[in-house]
Amino acid sequence: MLLKDKVALVTGAGVGIGRAIALTCAREGASVVVADFNEVTGAETVALIESQGGRGAFIKADVSNEDAVASMVDFAVATYGGLHVACNSAAVSKGSGPIHEFSKEIFDNTLDMCLTNTWLCQKYEVKHMLANGGGNIVNISSNASLRGQPYNTAYAAAKAGVNLLTKSSAAEYGSKNIRINAVSPGVIRTPGVEKYFEEQPKIAEGLKRAAVMNRIGEPQEIAEAVVFLLSDNASFITGQILSVDGGQSVR
Repeated sequence: MLLKDKVALVTGAGVGIGRAIALTCAREGASVVVADFNEVTGAETVALIESQGGRGAFIKADVSNEDAVASMVDFAVATYGGLHVACNSAAVSKGSGPIHEFSKEIFDNTLDMCLTNTWLCQKYEVKHMLANGGGNIVNISSNASLRGQPYNTAYAAAKAGVNLLTKSSAAEYGSKNIRINAVSPGVIRTPGVEKYFEEQPKIAEGLKRAAVMNRIGEPQEIAEAVVFLLSDNASFITGQILSVDGGQSVR
């Protein structure tokens, strides 16, 4: 019970990695606020938490909107009496292709949905944690941020921003009992990735071989790393980017 009696907030918790993180936080004893802009999948996550004997509550939130983020944190505090740990997982990337053909609209949208949203969430999470003795935050980055990713430059640049946001914030708040880290997933078997594999089977095989472990990862493997960093077992770890990728980043 690594998060016993804690209140956890997980954004993007309706599907995939975010859902796995929310379920694992609940398994480890936290009361979990499930935040997502999709009411159906968010409610499904809460139902899964409750079916396993946990406590969960859903709030619909577009975390690229500052008022929505402020309301989301207020909801967590009002529902469960506080906010001790948070994972900022929500991200949407709508475009790919050569940079000279990329529209500014899509580039700006990617930054909003993959970097600015994380900054906004941290802003309001930290405000509450500063006033209440501290807390722990994990941001979800991507291995695209570590080495670059051709034809996906906006997403890679946004996630590289998440890495420096994490390190800079950790330096600001480490002396105030707030730890901030990031987990950088490799290729993970999410619904979006599965759909991509169906459309591009040859690319799927290449991505599986990219990791030294010769397989892709599962959402649960990301969730376990996140919960470790959120827990007191990681009490002397802050400002780190933990790559959970089966060794892809060292190949």
